[in-house]
Amino acid sequence: MMLRHARHALPVTVSTAAAVAMLAGCGSTTAGAGGSSSSAGSSSSQAAGTASASSAGGAITVSHAQGKTTLPKVPQRIVVLDYAALDTIDALGGTVVATPKKTLPPSLTKFKGANIVDAGTLKEPNIEKVKATKPDLIVIGGRSASLYKELSKVAPTIDMTLKGKDAVADYKSQVTTLGTVLGKSDEAKSKIAAIDSTVSRIKAKGQNAGTGLILMTSGGKVSTFGPGSRFGLIHDALGLKPTANTIKADGHGQAVSFEFVNQAKPNRLFVIDRDSAIGQSGKSAKAVLDNPLVNATPAGKNNKITYLDGQNWYLAGNGLRILPAMLQEVEKGLG
Repeated sequence: MMLRHARHALPVTVSTAAAVAMLAGCGSTTAGAGGSSSSAGSSSSQAAGTASASSAGGAITVSHAQGKTTLPKVPQRIVVLDYAALDTIDALGGTVVATPKKTLPPSLTKFKGANIVDAGTLKEPNIEKVKATKPDLIVIGGRSASLYKELSKVAPTIDMTLKGKDAVADYKSQVTTLGTVLGKSDEAKSKIAAIDSTVSRIKAKGQNAGTGLILMTSGGKVSTFGPGSRFGLIHDALGLKPTANTIKADGHGQAVSFEFVNQAKPNRLFVIDRDSAIGQSGKSAKAVLDNPLVNATPAGKNNKITYLDGQNWYLAGNGLRILPAMLQEVEKGLG
């Protein structure tokens, strides 16, 4: 998801071969296998998910969170170190040869198969295994973003780290970029149009659903996430009013007590179980929140506590198929 820091996408455009060559030559360039990566500063100053395709020879230049990368053609052997990108690449028909397998969301368990190389973990990918697959594209994001320079020496690499404060805009950015990279721009546009329609429908329900709190449990403790946070789309895009309590827009959330939840008097609670998402043992979110203070809230009294898919929300998020599934969960919780 979940979770990521970069700019929003600019429109996809078709450029000349000369323009592609010029872009590929900008900055300090690190040559990958069959392509080039140009570093143009940190992720905070770059536009994520901006793609331009050359009409000559099929070359594709992508501007991303850490610079520009040129691919000589549509990639056929892709290593993916970000689950949101993995979901989108799979949905668009890309050929994935390696990805971290340990914490794959249920919707992506097909990648646990023997035909896919286990690339380590999202935070610590196995570089030697990545090299051995002989990829023609490596896609990173979020937890793996710090390895951009090292991975760019293996193959052309794009950083799909997302800003995280506007999940719908991030979705559009990512789907547009990867659609261009895979030669599936028309399909990408169709999916984006569909998500706009879904968001509009759910927002109408959210605006009439009272107030809500977004909670995450971890190690028996509780944090809350408000508008502008990594899970803030429930408020920002889907219209659910936050409670009157002051909640900071913090990527890691704001630690709160059960008394805070009780005093907030939320009409709806949306809950993410971090421990379950990352495979840690411990009390489930449902067990943590099953107490008199939470049960006395309007949400508790009226059975309006929705337990979200933690792996989708915390580890993945914003993928072509995963974001619609996340929206469906929220819509059900607003019913």
